[in-house]
Amino acid sequence: MSEQQVVQDNSGVEKLPDNLPILPLHEVVLFPKMVLPLAVQQVESVKLIDEAMAKDRIIGFVVAKDSGKVTFSPDDLYEVGTAAVIIKMAKTSDNKAQIMVQGISRFKIKDFSSVSPYFHARVEPIIEKDVHDKETEAMMANILELYEKFVKLSPSLPPEIGSLAKTIEEPGVLADMVTSTINSSIEEKQKVLEIQGVKKRLKKVTQLLNYQIEILEIGSKIQTQVKEDMNQKQREYFLRQQLKAIRDELGESDDTNTEVVEYRKKVTDANLPEEAQKEADRELGRLARMHPSSSEYTVATTYLDWLVNLPWNKSTEDNLDIERASKILEEDHFGLEKAKKRILEYLAVRKLKADSKGPIVCFVGPPGTGKTSLGRSIAKALGRKFVRMALGGVRDEAEIRGHRRTYVGALPGRIIQAIRRSESSNPVFILDEIDKLGNDFRGDPSSALLEVLDPEQNHSFVDHYLDVQFDLSKVMFITTANVLHTIPPALRDRMEVIELLGYTEDEKIKIANKYLIPRQRKENGLKGKDIKFTQGAIKQIISGYTRESGLRNLEREIANVCRGVASRIATGESGNILINAQAVSRYLGPQKIENEINTRITTPGVAIGLAWTPVGGDLLFIETTAMPGKGGLILTGQLGDVMKESVSAAMSFIKSHSKQIGTPPDFFDKHDIHIHVPAGAIPKDGPSAGVTMLTAITSLIKGRIIAKDLAMTGEITLRGQVLPVGGIKEKVLAAHRAGIKTLILPKWNEKDLEEIPKKVQKSIEFHFVEKMTDVLKLALERRETPEDRRKIPGEPPEGSERRTVEDRRKDEVPTL
Repeated sequence: MSEQQVVQDNSGVEKLPDNLPILPLHEVVLFPKMVLPLAVQQVESVKLIDEAMAKDRIIGFVVAKDSGKVTFSPDDLYEVGTAAVIIKMAKTSDNKAQIMVQGISRFKIKDFSSVSPYFHARVEPIIEKDVHDKETEAMMANILELYEKFVKLSPSLPPEIGSLAKTIEEPGVLADMVTSTINSSIEEKQKVLEIQGVKKRLKKVTQLLNYQIEILEIGSKIQTQVKEDMNQKQREYFLRQQLKAIRDELGESDDTNTEVVEYRKKVTDANLPEEAQKEADRELGRLARMHPSSSEYTVATTYLDWLVNLPWNKSTEDNLDIERASKILEEDHFGLEKAKKRILEYLAVRKLKADSKGPIVCFVGPPGTGKTSLGRSIAKALGRKFVRMALGGVRDEAEIRGHRRTYVGALPGRIIQAIRRSESSNPVFILDEIDKLGNDFRGDPSSALLEVLDPEQNHSFVDHYLDVQFDLSKVMFITTANVLHTIPPALRDRMEVIELLGYTEDEKIKIANKYLIPRQRKENGLKGKDIKFTQGAIKQIISGYTRESGLRNLEREIANVCRGVASRIATGESGNILINAQAVSRYLGPQKIENEINTRITTPGVAIGLAWTPVGGDLLFIETTAMPGKGGLILTGQLGDVMKESVSAAMSFIKSHSKQIGTPPDFFDKHDIHIHVPAGAIPKDGPSAGVTMLTAITSLIKGRIIAKDLAMTGEITLRGQVLPVGGIKEKVLAAHRAGIKTLILPKWNEKDLEEIPKKVQKSIEFHFVEKMTDVLKLALERRETPEDRRKIPGEPPEGSERRTVEDRRKDEVPTL
């Protein structure tokens, strides 16, 4: 084959020379069969056009790699270009040329024969064969469908060009025509020009069309949205201008500007910190541009109201008179010496160092011991405002930190709300029932409190609604709780824990006379002469109708008596009613609480333990019995896993020390033991009943009754050691209320007696033990009376030889 290619076109050119003049193209790609107008400005390029017009009018067009250059070298051009014939040429007055060219065929540059005054290159034609199979026709049909969609979305293309594309029957020409009219980059179009093979080119063009259609669809969507927004804003603008004109005609003032001026004055008068001032100015700017009917207008005004009404720089002056504070605390509360002492210490430090940070105090104790009311007395003593926030059941973090303003009906958190209500930046803030915080999908409020209750962090507390820092370091936070173990460790670590013990009987009598009875007289409309309580009556109410660490039930019962007296006076009886011990049952009914000790400690196998509950200490009765069996163990009374393990440890100790304790050799082979802890509806758990369990089982086996007025607590080990337990203060007070005279406690808990009232310590005999053998010596030293004699568990049945407890004692090992 010769180095020429036969070409059919309208200008009569039949052959493609093997040496072509090359004209670089800028930002445009010429495809075969396509017509392209060009403006030629370079002198060398105009000369090339003139010489081509004088010969065969055929020129090679090659795209320049860098369109920013003016002069090019052979390396600056792509290797594949398009040969074209000049259809028309016209020169302008400034010796520039306007030409119309039509592509003939692709070619590849073999080498450049000359570069001056313009490029000449030896070229190799790229010959393609027409392919007409089903796959090609399907690809053409797909391209035509996509191209029609592209033309509809593209505003720069006439609709007729889609119809023109449908008349093209050659697949290669269709691909070139579509590529030349879409908005792809020069690099993408050059890649299409260089692809050899019609099917490959059709696939590439399909990809480019899909990409361009996606861009046009997104652009159309954005344009539609923008147009709708603009139309709405223009409509609102015209309506506002008309409204303004109507108001001017009616002589009405612009309420919007007036309100903005008022808020601007409020912001100025509030003397806000720098950060809050910037936020207020920003909101004022937005407010000035909004119409009152806008939904955002109310949001902005509400936010400004909160911002200007917070006490940024308002605070009360502390009254640092320590004697006055001590007098107020004594008048309002009886006892609670530790808490009062800590408050007076705080006042003393503030007096010496005015900028000292307030403590984060946590009052822990049973209900009704005066935790919340003590906080109120502290505020009174300091001369500060008092704020209380109940945390019981709070599960939403937004309750502490507030809602973000993106929410409908957003508000600040309850911390900021309470500060605003107090109108002071340094109130006494009670966080009540902090041990009852919860958490769920709305967040963890206890984690949000970590910043609030940390003096090193709360000076820059940020509420989500305000979104500016508010200084909480001046606030005196006081928290209250019934228990500590439900408070997260990180939060508990930030607080100074002060435990409030339950009250003794004597303290309750004094509190009733000084506070409760006068208050209930006033609440029920009685005068001092109408009703009087004797000491015996108050003691009867305390011991016979209430069993608590605090005072709430006592006050309720006193209120019941006062209401009964008020009812009698209202029906015509005269006053001066004396309430003595015998008269109490007339108003309160039969005695509700009996002394269980005398009725339940009547047989061997029953021991009294001490338990701790969230409402204070309580007595725990352990009952055991033996029955014919094969060494089984039955546990009832809703015992927890830890308490069950204590029973197992006690049984193991008894079996391993059977000779020392005096257990019959075959006792466990012939008997089942049943251990029951009454009040079976109440779950019980903990290791502190280990000592009581072991003593009760030993009492059963040895047939010896434990002293009625003796109680004990402590954890045991398999080696028979007695380990310390918690809640000693509450347990001792519960024992004192129940009339216990002797207590057996672990040796390691001896230090806990320091916080027990002296009067309680004097009324109880304490024994501190380290080993279980010591416990058994103390608990089982009592000898039975003839009435207590009974058949020993495990002895032969009736009719056989019988031995009493007294007989058994002769054979016991003397170590006990």
